[in-house]
Amino acid sequence: MILDVLPVRTGNAPENMAHDFLLLQRYPRPAGARFRHYLWRGPAWTFGYSQKIAFVRTQMPADARDLCRRTTGGGVVDHTDDWTYALVVPRGHALYEARATESYRIVHEALTSALVAQGVPAELEKRAATADESEPASPAAGPTAGPAGVCFHRAEIFDVVHRSSREKIAGAAQKRNKNGLLLQGSIWKPSCAATLDWERLHDDFTTALAAALAAEIEHPGWPEFGYDEEQALIDQYSTTEWVEYR
Repeated sequence: MILDVLPVRTGNAPENMAHDFLLLQRYPRPAGARFRHYLWRGPAWTFGYSQKIAFVRTQMPADARDLCRRTTGGGVVDHTDDWTYALVVPRGHALYEARATESYRIVHEALTSALVAQGVPAELEKRAATADESEPASPAAGPTAGPAGVCFHRAEIFDVVHRSSREKIAGAAQKRNKNGLLLQGSIWKPSCAATLDWERLHDDFTTALAAALAAEIEHPGWPEFGYDEEQALIDQYSTTEWVEYR
């Protein structure tokens, strides 16, 4: 198998979510896996497909403008200070066939190895959050606690956490359909060492992913999607109907 590592691009929330979905639906090399790290044009928020918009709005600033419902699950993610990536694995690969927790574990093991290589004391969370941890915590409880449905407020099983403080470092959300598995992940930069080399992390992470997928890395450049299809999906993800679907 090939793992295509795509160039870094910058977009707003609807653009980034549309491009991730197109990599799942319309990639010109459908037999290969594909990975991209991407940037945000400004402050942005994304949230899980099944989340209620009324709750989502309580978790972000009242004047937030750049927000988008993801096609994956998961909670509310503030992308102001994170390192964001997407991985697509085609249908038929063992990772596609695996249970969601297993694919989550395999990807986060690769990420953990890249973080540990630069001295970040990272490991996987081995226990599921309890019902009590779903309740809002007091502000003094710190960043590892908070309401359910908000990423980085509490760690779920196989999230990446700090070995001693248990502070959440990275999480992800998934979507499977007939084309493959889309995993969208986020690393909270303040939880990592200030000296961390993010370009090295990119290379170490993709190398570890390739090993986990039994794949060879290639750098094919950005795929040429049809302009009309691409723009139509960006427009759809920008609409009130999509954002306030629930």
